[in-house]
Amino acid sequence: MTSTALLDERRAADVAAQLAASEAGPDAHLSSAAPPAERGRLARFFLGSNTDPAWARPALWALLAVSAVVYLWNLTVSGYANDFYAAAVKSATRSWTAWLFGSLDSANAITVDKPPASLWVVGLSARIFGFSSFSLLLPQALMGIGTVATVAAAVRRWHGHAAGLAAGALVLVTPVAALMFRFDNPDAMLTLLMSLAGYCVVRGIETSRGRSALTWMVAAGAAIGFAFLTKMLQGLLVLPGFVLAYVLAARFNLRTRILHLLAALVSMIVSAGWFIALVSLWPVAKRAYIGGSTNNTLWELALGYNGLGRILGGSGNGGGGGQGGGFGGTAGIFRLFNSQFGTEISWFLPAALILLFAGLVARGRAPRTDEARASLVVWGGWMVSTALVLSFMEGTVHSYYAIALTPGLAATIAVAGREVFRKGQLDGVLGVAWRTVLGLAIAVTAGWGYHLLSLNASGWHAWIRWAALAGGMAGAMGYVALGVAQKNQTVKKLAIAALVVGSLSAAAPSAAWTVGTVNVPHTGSMPVSGPAVAGGGMGGMGGGQMGGTSPTGTDGAQSGTTGTAPTGTEPTGTAPTGTTSGTASTGSAAGSSAADGNGGPGQGESSSNSELIALLNKTSSKWSAAVIGDQTAAGYILNSDTAVMSIGGWSGSDNNVTLEQFKAYVANGDITYFISGGGMGGGPVGNSGSGSEISEWVAANFTSTTVGGTTVYDLTKIA
Repeated sequence: MTSTALLDERRAADVAAQLAASEAGPDAHLSSAAPPAERGRLARFFLGSNTDPAWARPALWALLAVSAVVYLWNLTVSGYANDFYAAAVKSATRSWTAWLFGSLDSANAITVDKPPASLWVVGLSARIFGFSSFSLLLPQALMGIGTVATVAAAVRRWHGHAAGLAAGALVLVTPVAALMFRFDNPDAMLTLLMSLAGYCVVRGIETSRGRSALTWMVAAGAAIGFAFLTKMLQGLLVLPGFVLAYVLAARFNLRTRILHLLAALVSMIVSAGWFIALVSLWPVAKRAYIGGSTNNTLWELALGYNGLGRILGGSGNGGGGGQGGGFGGTAGIFRLFNSQFGTEISWFLPAALILLFAGLVARGRAPRTDEARASLVVWGGWMVSTALVLSFMEGTVHSYYAIALTPGLAATIAVAGREVFRKGQLDGVLGVAWRTVLGLAIAVTAGWGYHLLSLNASGWHAWIRWAALAGGMAGAMGYVALGVAQKNQTVKKLAIAALVVGSLSAAAPSAAWTVGTVNVPHTGSMPVSGPAVAGGGMGGMGGGQMGGTSPTGTDGAQSGTTGTAPTGTEPTGTAPTGTTSGTASTGSAAGSSAADGNGGPGQGESSSNSELIALLNKTSSKWSAAVIGDQTAAGYILNSDTAVMSIGGWSGSDNNVTLEQFKAYVANGDITYFISGGGMGGGPVGNSGSGSEISEWVAANFTSTTVGGTTVYDLTKIA
């Protein structure tokens, strides 16, 4: 064709186009398929993107609304929950120095045995709203809602709205999450911070802009740093999965990836290190002793009692498998499935392990930057590393530590389940094999849920476990069988329906245990999830907590929910009673209770001793009284309007106050009374601390009197 002929053809086409436009009329452009303008940032927050399915954002808001109901419903039923941390929060409302360092008492004798990041948040809440059960537990509930939202958002970015909602929902129906997001331990904040770090890593991996990736990784490091300031080394358990995922999948050359990780490391060190440096530089005489440490430093606390001591045992960490299973059971690969951990976290753990392996196989030949595989490394790495440490640590381990597993486990199931489901759409034998894997995960979950309910709460709504077992098995088998004829659209829809029924049924036992957890009070230092039911097993421990040492010297047993829930308001005129003792160095802790499980006066469990509280409230000294042990001191702090000195810390073995220092305090008029008894769990004072010699010196030099059944020494009157 000549150039002239080609030009004529183009002109003819233009003319034809003009004629068509003139016939269509002036409004023809309005019917074009041009996409509408993207919504603004605020509109996207509430309504979602224009490209989102219509159901996506309403479903997310519904999930968060249900989360709010679960975590906020009857929130004050547990009163102050853990008196130990509650006392520190009350002290934080009376002294900014106590707030900064996490001191147990407002006069700054000793800190709690954890860093204070969680107490900073809760202390501010108590200052704003006034100290009460509500102001104490509200931040925990909000952190729970934030965790659900963060996990859902992180999974949604790469795997769609349905997977994101599934991940958030799995966090919500895990019992240990419902327990700790309504409790005043540091674990709620720890879990939220680790989830935020995971979200930041996801954002860093997905972007191809170097500066943006660097910003997200620095943010991830900062979140982990503050997780360290919340619960020390436990906040670092997510690092193996995060680092491996970024090295494998970030969209940069190896040198840049390593530099980004180094920047994240620096951010983590700075975010945690500033407070460690502050504690080191602050004059020792003007701050509280670092509880749990041997040399009054946070660094030693991190590496000793709260660090390697937890993993290897020793250094006050004898609670692994050596306590008759009382502190998490025998260390080993099956610990997370035992009677202590089983109903906290194991409901979905078998399915998570099955699906993680299958998901990695499904993405085996994907490119290096494959987001699905990277996601499995991020969340699966989190789950595996945390599970292994909890399973094999020889030191003190409590079943509620398992909340740190929840986001990783939930996201792993959602991500891997989606990948296996997609493979199940294949035709032929491969499709059948992948559908069988997903069906197996559902069936195993239903069967394990049935087993847990049968073992731990056989008389509690038995229909739940039977319905879950039947629905889970039927749904799993129906999905596998109907999938063979998936080319038929009707049959395909039936297969999907069977999958949904099976999945919901399999999740029902865990969801039911979660609802049961919400409906009962949980107090003390070792809370466990579950409903208050008669009989043995975990169900019988629904609101109970593990005892340390009872007043008789025997190991305390895990008890049931208290009959009357605390009111949640600051008590007036109610005090620990204690047991009269002939000498200051023996006897049980004032107000100690085996049912409280921590040796201290349990809120709502101690008997009235208004006479002693009135006596303490009349004092004007720096400390109204001194006692042995944090738990005993916590009860008096909560029940009075004074600062009470704890000698010996949590276990009675801390050397926070020497005998010479105590003598100087007494000579200066800083302490008015010494209350007899105390120590860990209400039992004898630890031999390695100064409590015994202080008690003996007090008994030898001051006259005892009985106040409301409690032995008290007036330190202003020498015998």
